[in-house]
Amino acid sequence: MKNRLELPKEPYWDGPLSHPFYSKVVKRALDLLLALILLIPGLIIMLPLALWVRLDSEGPVFYRAVRGGYHNQPFVIFKFRSMVVDADKSGGCTAKDDDRVTRAGRVMRRLKLDELPQLFNIIRGDMSFVGPRPELLLYTRQYTPDQQCIMWVRPGITDRSSIVYISQDEIVGEDDPVANFERLVLPNKNRLRVEYAKSQSFGLDCRLLAETIRGVFGKAEGMAREKAKSGKEKNQ
Repeated sequence: MKNRLELPKEPYWDGPLSHPFYSKVVKRALDLLLALILLIPGLIIMLPLALWVRLDSEGPVFYRAVRGGYHNQPFVIFKFRSMVVDADKSGGCTAKDDDRVTRAGRVMRRLKLDELPQLFNIIRGDMSFVGPRPELLLYTRQYTPDQQCIMWVRPGITDRSSIVYISQDEIVGEDDPVANFERLVLPNKNRLRVEYAKSQSFGLDCRLLAETIRGVFGKAEGMAREKAKSGKEKNQ
């Protein structure tokens, strides 16, 4: 995929601490190897999802947006489009029962399937499987000196904050979700991101991946139960 978005220029920042060998070399090699192994099965899953997105609503299959990245350098993150076109112009935070989310998007977002195209971000070196979730430049530019360590590691598809706030839309609610996100969610997310950046290790990454998989399967089971309950109620 070619990056066609014009990225804003950001000051290059390399932090006061040297990068651990694991983060800079070993983890990058493992990320690339695993991404290449998953690429073919990933494409098999992504092709029908892409068709679903195309048929479900008008607009492009992929959503591309600029996020703060490694060494404070912005990059373009790829996702399956799960909302109506130009939804981000009316707010960058998804509310509970947000009517901007498409039918396909509701399923994909609950099961995190909209994140699958980030395999390409990992192959390109923009992201890792595990690392602080990439945030809007609006928020990365507000990081305090202590929070700048978040930018010392590659952003990831999952991290502790993603697991804790796996149902973030329910927390921010429907009334003023952006303000609720900034007040109720963002401070603790940043705290968890700092904790990860200062303590990342192979063992921690394996645990976070396992917890993420359990969380996604848990949400899938919840969706199945909801569907079965709905079916029983209709038949009564």
